[in-house]
Amino acid sequence: MNNQKNSSDNYDLREIVRKAYGEVAQQDKSCCGSSCCGNTSAEFVATNLGYQQEELSILPDGANMGLSCGNPVAIALLQPGEVVLDLGAGGGFDVFISAKKVGSAGRVIGVDMTPDMVDKARRNTLSFKALSGLDNVEFRLGEIEHLPIADESIDVVISNCVINLSPDKAQVWREIARVLKPGGRVSVSDLALLKPLPEAVRESVRALVGCIAGAVLIEETREMIHSAGLFIVDCKMNSDFIDQMSTWSDPLYVEISKHLPPETKPGDYVTSLNVTAKKL
Repeated sequence: MNNQKNSSDNYDLREIVRKAYGEVAQQDKSCCGSSCCGNTSAEFVATNLGYQQEELSILPDGANMGLSCGNPVAIALLQPGEVVLDLGAGGGFDVFISAKKVGSAGRVIGVDMTPDMVDKARRNTLSFKALSGLDNVEFRLGEIEHLPIADESIDVVISNCVINLSPDKAQVWREIARVLKPGGRVSVSDLALLKPLPEAVRESVRALVGCIAGAVLIEETREMIHSAGLFIVDCKMNSDFIDQMSTWSDPLYVEISKHLPPETKPGDYVTSLNVTAKKL
């Protein structure tokens, strides 16, 4: 009975996320923190996370929706000819930037569970080809817990603020290990907890869609990576980004702040986490 309930709960959570991000794709406008963010542009968010103007200039219109919380492409140190997989690719933001780095001899595959996002990314591909002259990207519909990718076929897995949306994060890490070639690596930017969130925040659907309510403690993330058979090479926190999001008056963080104890802020609980791991 418990297994059936867990499966039902996981399905419900996926449907909440799928619907919310489908709406973001259909609105065809930039957002940040997974919520519409007023005067804070998606490009402003990206540059604050270390993306270079040269990288952003080759993006099709609408590919950057401000849904990042880190820069996994930078920490992945991509090389020409590599095969890259982006989990939760959205409109193709990190896919297109990665495609430029791996060049015509490489390939980048984006997976997303939201049909509207996949449709958006595939439309963006036409513009990317015209802008870059490259034909080395593809987008597949699928869940990151059940990747539509062959065993040991990927050199590098990247993901940007997506794994926290999964109701079964341990399974995601097992899938990452499955699809990586021996010696392959994974570079993930995501949100992690410095300490447990108040119950009111964890129950907030808006916080779930923004990755916050689904975040787990840093040590839990480490344990899931190790259990999947991966070796952690580097793990760095960036709490400054969370504090910046709060000062930008992002609606998600404003809403979260209402449920926090007095004299505390989101950055006291949540950090942006950059993790690099390797399959031996």
